[in-house]
Amino acid sequence: MNYHETDPELMEILEHFAGETVINEPGCELQPETRYLAVLATLLGCQSTELFRSVLPRALAAGLTPIAVKELVYQAVDYLGIGRALPFLEVVNEVFSAQKIALPLSSQKAVTAENRLEKGVASQVEIFGSHMKEAYRQGHINRWLAENCFGDYYTRGGLDLKERELITFCFLMAQGGCEPQLTAHAKGNMHLGNDKDFLIRVVSQCLPYIGYPRSLNAITCVNKAAE
Repeated sequence: MNYHETDPELMEILEHFAGETVINEPGCELQPETRYLAVLATLLGCQSTELFRSVLPRALAAGLTPIAVKELVYQAVDYLGIGRALPFLEVVNEVFSAQKIALPLSSQKAVTAENRLEKGVASQVEIFGSHMKEAYRQGHINRWLAENCFGDYYTRGGLDLKERELITFCFLMAQGGCEPQLTAHAKGNMHLGNDKDFLIRVVSQCLPYIGYPRSLNAITCVNKAAE
């Protein structure tokens, strides 16, 4: 549907706000690649496949690499589940095919079956602190979190830990109802160098896509993490 024909006034408001006001607000700017990484993660989190498909070519044109895009979608499996991430993988593959980007991309795997738990725990410790060294012993889901979420995904190439914590923050912010985890990952971001000011810039740039309530909740979590 051509919304510029059916709803021109709404499109005018949206394009002015998201495309001009938010991007250019003093103190809220982000580098284009970082902004697109955050926006794509946010669109994944709020399940907007249509907008994701529209934004992805612009993100690639701005310098976001195909590998970074794939890693973004792969990591979404941890925080959204395969049922909600898979449609976005299909979109990515379709866009890549249209742009003649050969698939599969080069492997980014960095662990083995034998060391994925060890490497996952090391990632948790680097992000959250030394108290995570034995957290995997608290139960099977804690062990899965260490070996699968942080071992299988966070150790991969294509995105560094700061970028991976950024997209995790966006996944949680966009889907809502995850405020305890959002606060924890705001702390993780800060520990890696994505400070309070940076996270507020991220929330600001993503606000048009998730609305004011979830954005204000995210700001509250950032402030709580910074205390």
